[in-house]
This record gives sequence, C-alpha cells and structure tokens, in this order.
Amino acid sequence: MNPKRFFILFMLVSLLLFGLWLPANAASNMQQTFPTATPGVDGRILYVVQAGDSCFRVAALHGITVDQLRQLNSKLDEDCGLIEGQELLIGIVSMAGTPTAGPSPTPAPPTASPTPFTGTTEICVLLFDDLNGNALREETEPAVAGGAVSVTENNGEYSAAQDTVIPADPEAYQGICFSNVPEGSYNITVGIPENYNPTMSLNYALDVNAGDRVFVDFGIQSKEVVVGTGTTPPEEPKTSPIFGIIGGLLLLGGAGLGYYAWRSGKPESKLSGGSGVLKK
Repeated sequence: MNPKRFFILFMLVSLLLFGLWLPANAASNMQQTFPTATPGVDGRILYVVQAGDSCFRVAALHGITVDQLRQLNSKLDEDCGLIEGQELLIGIVSMAGTPTAGPSPTPAPPTASPTPFTGTTEICVLLFDDLNGNALREETEPAVAGGAVSVTENNGEYSAAQDTVIPADPEAYQGICFSNVPEGSYNITVGIPENYNPTMSLNYALDVNAGDRVFVDFGIQSKEVVVGTGTTPPEEPKTSPIFGIIGGLLLLGGAGLGYYAWRSGKPESKLSGGSGVLKK
C-alpha cells in the first residue's frame, strides 16, 4: 500500500475514535457526588457546608424544608447565609435501639408497663409514616390511617382485628389498643394501605403477662418517597456542548481526509492532448 495513503487512513481512523471517545469521557467526568450526613454517637445528624451550598440545596438533599432547617439551626440569619465548613444540624434520631440490618427490620422490643387492671393485658399498636425510612418511630412521624391490625393468640384462644384510625385529639395516643386480652403468646399482623411500602416486618410475635400494657410500632413509607436516607435522586450526568462541538468537527475532518484518500487512489485519465480526444 502507498505509504501516503496508509498514513491518511491511519489519521482518519484515529480521529474517528477520538471524536467518539471525547463526549463519552466528558459525561463521566461531570458526574457529581454529594456528601452524606450520618448520625453521630449522640444521635445528631450533622452536615458540613460545601462550596456553593445554599439553605434550599441542603434542605433538598436531606428531604426537609428550609423552615425545618432554620428551626434546627437557630443561628442562621434572616437571609439564611451559609459559610463553607459550617456545621448544620439536619435532624436527631433516637439511639436507644438500632434497626435490624436488611430490607425488612423487625420492630424494636415492645415496652411493658404495669396497669391498674389484673388478669388481662392490653396490646397497643401504632402504624406510622416512616418518613426517613430508618425503621424507628420519631416524634415528627405521624400515624397512618387505613391500615388493618390483627392480634391472634398462638393456640387460637383469642383473635381480634381493628382498622387504624387517627384520633381527633392530637395529644392522645395515636395508635389503636386491644383491651382485656388474656395473657399468652401472640402474633401481630398488619395490613397497610395500597400506596405505602413497609420499612419494617409486618409480623411480630410477643409474650404478654396479666397486668401489662404493651406498645408495638410498625413503620411504612409512601411509594412517592425514595427509600433510604430521604435524599433526592441524583441528577443525570450532563455532557458539555463544547465537547460535542469539538467531537463533531473532528468527525468532519476525518471524513474530509477519507475523501482525499479516495481521490488520491483513483486512476488518472488516459486522455492525451488538450482536446481530450482519444487516439485511434
């Protein structure tokens, strides 16, 4: 092969490959990562302000409102100005118990307290909206109506069911209670509304003694919320238009070199003379 044609073809292939690689590499380099705030040993969730942060951006990253962010951080001024390196309190979680690892943690052990009545027990169940998906009931997480709770004694001596409702008095206990329940071993099963997903196991077994009052919580989360830390989904990677234009110019240059190589290898005309008349 003519060395000149070989060089031109080599340059053509190199420009084509570089033009295809440049936009794809630019997209991967422009992906952003966001720091994740995690609870400390005292249960406080702290976030360190990064360059370019604003109150709206920090609140959106952690699934809270700007008003909630200002309430948690009383030192923020009226303009909600942030300084790089500043620590912000994002929330507080209870460190009394840790949710079980895995997609379906079981409820924390119920708490029992003596009650005035004897011979029977009372089982109270709360179905709550687990807003942050951490499988722990917090004071800001409301009760959910429209669920169904079933309490069954393992030997079949007792069985009852109730629907979850929200009481009119906001200061009252927000769950439902099964009264005059005989002591024994029970299984609690919960049915949830259609537009929710469970963040905890919906079945729980427990033993109760006469005179006890037991509280059990079950967490669910709306299907419209991203399960996890409550953060918003990451943005799709964006490709810079400048890299796209450069890649397009390189592709056009490669096409021009290919056309020139094709013309250089075409046989010359065998016409003689200035008139272009073939000799006989």
